[in-house]
Amino acid sequence: MDRFVGNIAGIGTAAGTRLVVGLWGDSPLGAFTDVMVEDDDGQRTLLAPNQAVADYVSATYTFDQIQVVDVVSTLDDHRLTLSAGPLELTAGIGGVTGLGRLLGLVPGRVATSPRWLSLINPVAGLVMPGVHTAGSAGNGRTEYYGVTTAVNITTASVRWHGKDQGALARLSPPVRFGFSSAPAAPMLVTVVTSIKRPSA
Repeated sequence: MDRFVGNIAGIGTAAGTRLVVGLWGDSPLGAFTDVMVEDDDGQRTLLAPNQAVADYVSATYTFDQIQVVDVVSTLDDHRLTLSAGPLELTAGIGGVTGLGRLLGLVPGRVATSPRWLSLINPVAGLVMPGVHTAGSAGNGRTEYYGVTTAVNITTASVRWHGKDQGALARLSPPVRFGFSSAPAAPMLVTVVTSIKRPSA
């Protein structure tokens, strides 16, 4: 079981460009940040910091275009900043969401357990349409999202290929990189993503 420990930010824009930013502090590929972008035409792009990340992520999710670019990111309690090839992002971080408070009631070891995540998957889809905690990924892989807390993203400035993408908005329609979308409301979650490969 490959485990990726870190944060995922889901951000929508008024122009229709939607971002899913993965900030991974601990993973089989080391610490890295990658970005999945879907524009208003439905074009799905992966921005990866190196070929190893590009190969792993593109074997798990579906993209129309893959770019290996320099990725520089910072994250603290108040702000997320990111530069990744054609993408520039600054986002404001707010307080814990209602979902985050509920998640805080579940012990972390349980919240990230694949068995628990398989059990609650049907409920997750009802509470947040398009969101799943367990499912089939690419190349026969099975993936589990164990979220332990969630905070609001309150503001965002996004430039994609040099164009301002407008005000922060919901991730609507849901992104289509894998079996699960990020939540519609812009937020940053703390997560353990577990991926079981067929050889495992």
